[in-house]
Amino acid sequence: MSAAIRVASFIGLMLVSMQSWAEYVLDLRPGVTSVSQGAYEIHTLVMWICVVIGVIVFGVMIYSIIVHRKSRGYKAAKFDDNLTVEIVWTVIPFIILGFMAVPATTALLAMEDTSNSDMSIKVTGYQWKWHYDYNVGENAKDINFFSNMTTPMEEIQNKATKNINYLLEVDNHVVVPVNQKIRLLFTSADVIHAWWIPDFGVKKDAIPGYINESWFKTDQIGTYRGQCAELCGTNHGFMPIVVEVVSEADYEKWIASKMESAAAAKASSNKTWTKAELMDHGKSVYATNCAACHQANGAGIPNVFPGLIGTPVITGDVAKHIDVVVNGVSGTAMQAFGAQLNDADLAALVTYERNAWGNDTGDIVQPAAIKAAR
Repeated sequence: MSAAIRVASFIGLMLVSMQSWAEYVLDLRPGVTSVSQGAYEIHTLVMWICVVIGVIVFGVMIYSIIVHRKSRGYKAAKFDDNLTVEIVWTVIPFIILGFMAVPATTALLAMEDTSNSDMSIKVTGYQWKWHYDYNVGENAKDINFFSNMTTPMEEIQNKATKNINYLLEVDNHVVVPVNQKIRLLFTSADVIHAWWIPDFGVKKDAIPGYINESWFKTDQIGTYRGQCAELCGTNHGFMPIVVEVVSEADYEKWIASKMESAAAAKASSNKTWTKAELMDHGKSVYATNCAACHQANGAGIPNVFPGLIGTPVITGDVAKHIDVVVNGVSGTAMQAFGAQLNDADLAALVTYERNAWGNDTGDIVQPAAIKAAR
């Protein structure tokens, strides 16, 4: 079969296959907020203006080429300038730009108007996760959490079937009430990230030492997903965002559950754990926070991230191991997890690393030791 026939066959299948067409969306999504819908309307307006201009310009050009061609005896006119034409092709584009500029400016001003918000959420980017602090009154200090991607490494490494929300699911969703204006404050703890949810029409950079603002409000209950939209390092593609818009009643239930979780986490840092409990919990903490760099088997990534099997830090002095995990290592990609994890999480993590993958040091680290090292 010749190349021309194959191309023609492919085009034919595309034209008749509705399933194929369904996979190709050539337009912006309207979204669920006034900002995203405003952007969609402006996009549509400008697109149709461009279509009309294109049809007129190319129509006149093609007509002139065909009707006034040299083979029909036409000769090109000779003139230096035409004041009327100059005025017309200056005034008309000016008017067209005015039609586009007014709604565009209105939409841009609305995007930046964070006043009269019902609540605020501080969003902090980390390599490679998001942290959220809620400002919901006197209990604000108790509503803060990290949001980590939960896509299994088996799917990423093509060892398992990919889930419908591949690379777009997290352990802790951002939950907000419907019909309330949510003010977002963006910053970063390390490098520049970007918080982006297409359905909200929100995309803002999170910059270290700087605060950016945005907002959204929707009357549609649902789950909305996004990603980091700024190249921020090795695991840039592993920073999804999930926001749940729920009813007021469901939001209050979520607040109550978060308060209970915070109290339980605080209590867990004051108890004495068994080795089995620490190993079980540590495996979960490691999978969420460390496996992306050091691999699930602790082997690391050669010349990028060190392995954790039999290394001096892992099998040597426990205090040094705790210091590395809590405070990080300056000048390297090793983050300080002291501000990210509670005492129980860190104790379980260190215990797990010192007794997994054949390390078998037998050491048990309790939350009290982490608290003393902070």
